[in-house]
Amino acid sequence: MAQPKVLMLGWEFPPIINGGLGVASMGIARALSSKSALTLILPKADPKLTLQNTELVGLNQLDLKKYREEELYRDYFESIEEVMQVPVSMDPYHSELQYRNTVLAHRRQAKNHYLVPEGEDENPFEADDDLYGHRVVEKVRLYAKYACQIAEGREFDVIHAHDWMTFPAALEIKLRTGTPIVLHVHSLDYDRGGADLKNWIFHLEKELLQEADQVVAVSHYTAGIMETHYGVDPEKITVVYNGVTPRETYSKPKGFPEKLVLFLGRVTGQKGPENFLEVAQRVYRRFPEVRFVMAGTGDRLKRMIEAGAYTEVGHRFHFTGFLDQQGVGDLLAMSDVYCMPSVSEPFGLSALEAAQFGVPMVISRQSGVSEVLPGALVADHWDTDDMAQQVLDLLTNEPMARLLAEQNTDALHKLSWDAAADKLLALYSSLNSAVAE
Repeated sequence: MAQPKVLMLGWEFPPIINGGLGVASMGIARALSSKSALTLILPKADPKLTLQNTELVGLNQLDLKKYREEELYRDYFESIEEVMQVPVSMDPYHSELQYRNTVLAHRRQAKNHYLVPEGEDENPFEADDDLYGHRVVEKVRLYAKYACQIAEGREFDVIHAHDWMTFPAALEIKLRTGTPIVLHVHSLDYDRGGADLKNWIFHLEKELLQEADQVVAVSHYTAGIMETHYGVDPEKITVVYNGVTPRETYSKPKGFPEKLVLFLGRVTGQKGPENFLEVAQRVYRRFPEVRFVMAGTGDRLKRMIEAGAYTEVGHRFHFTGFLDQQGVGDLLAMSDVYCMPSVSEPFGLSALEAAQFGVPMVISRQSGVSEVLPGALVADHWDTDDMAQQVLDLLTNEPMARLLAEQNTDALHKLSWDAAADKLLALYSSLNSAVAE
């Protein structure tokens, strides 16, 4: 059987990453690259990066002025309430006619702001800023536009897109070519904002997920959210668990006598950093020979530093900021307990990293990774009393902690990127068989 031709649309990709999306995209692409003819389009790609059997296209490396300007078939962002920016030189004493003409001109410019701007921002993907931020809508539009043109004239068996930033590009290419699309959900707007915050990203996800030929969820937890809150047909959803990249593990002396409890991840509301601080206070009151580390960065880091300073555990609560892979490994090598109190966690790759290092763990029941790690103790994210008790159990009962950590380490053998790739290839085959019929 010939290798399938796969057009993969990604957003984050190592070494240019923001979180688990980039790690997962890399793991899947590497595993698929030996089993398919892969074309991977990214907004930013390291020019030194290569993958076998893969055409890797980074928009940051292209002269976008060589591509023609054209409209997208669909307006994916019509529900956005945008703030229009106008030059500061606009005269406050314009006549009514002059004012109206100026505003209309800028509205036309704003409507077409996905076109390549003139001047120093000729290619916004070359800039040093991150892939999100205040220009994310423009970047998503640009990505969709140029991905369509790169794909033009080529034949693919399937289009595989990762998360909402690439979903409009996937549907645009399907509208132009008829190629079936698989939308891979690593994280939802529901996870980031909760059930009550249904902004334009939520509605974009809902619309496109319902139009997809197939949807991949990283866990049954995420699949259930898509069925319940997004109205996605469960017959279209396939659960494909993330894998873990093998790495050499080691132990490292702490340099202090206390036990160490670790929070590892983005310091955002979704990850439950406030829950971790509450757990830390409850644990410390009953077991003072302990330290807590919050490793990572995010929009709530400053708030957590300020909040932690005024608690009884403040002198035992430490922040590392961003850590590279070596720094993460060193911290895991010193940790006695890993705690993941996420409010809503589609999967939770950092828990697999902790399991690799043999760190016993307490994780949120509202997570996908709880489905695959049998030795993890679980608690509802809001039940910080229960979570604190479980952390105490692991700190004070070393035989139990070792046994549970071993169970998780054994479970990792089933979680490989190759296994994920094989499941995706089977999905591609069934999808194309259905199309052929």
